[in-house]
Amino acid sequence: MGGYEEDGRRYVSLAGLRVRGWTGGMVHRLLGSPDRLALNPRFRAAPPTRLYRVERVEAAERSEEFRVVAQAAARRSEVVRAALGRRQEEVLERIRTEPLDVPRLDPGKLARRAVEHRARIEAEAGRQDEGARDEGARDEGARDDRTSLAPWKVDYLRQRLVDHYGRLLDGPPGGGGPTALGRAEAEALLHWRIYAAIAEAHPDLAHECERRMSDQQLGPPHR
Repeated sequence: MGGYEEDGRRYVSLAGLRVRGWTGGMVHRLLGSPDRLALNPRFRAAPPTRLYRVERVEAAERSEEFRVVAQAAARRSEVVRAALGRRQEEVLERIRTEPLDVPRLDPGKLARRAVEHRARIEAEAGRQDEGARDEGARDEGARDDRTSLAPWKVDYLRQRLVDHYGRLLDGPPGGGGPTALGRAEAEALLHWRIYAAIAEAHPDLAHECERRMSDQQLGPPHR
């Protein structure tokens, strides 16, 4: 990866150097300027690719200075990984332990709020379904809305909780949030807790919450 050959000489790019364990600082310190610049044949506007002769790279890698610098870079990388791991665990712990206050509305009021929420979503998406909106707004006595509106009710309650507790994904103040991969794990944990809290507060919505947790492959938090 990152290898080039031209005029009988082999070169390695910055990407290839990173695969071999080089950092930007190591390249600047041990190799300096590139041996040649190669233009991207498909993207002429892209910056030139910096290439380094393989012989020069291999000679540097055999040096004592490379060993010392590489070990120092590895230690710094380990410190960074440890810090990121602690930050991620802090975010997950906050999500695990934060009490979630689910709005406890009577069935009629919750149905109206759910229909209004659904209408806003459809209007914003430019595909409002007036028929479904009118039917959903009818008196609950006309049909079993506790079943038919369950997905909309869960949507409404979930959005309320995400709006309020989404701040937990950012981590403690001043500590920075998780990495992209860590954020995905944190979001999955938060959504699991939200669905579990809705199911506990509104038992008639438990089946819908359980269905979503299954579909989204959400499970209990790891301890």
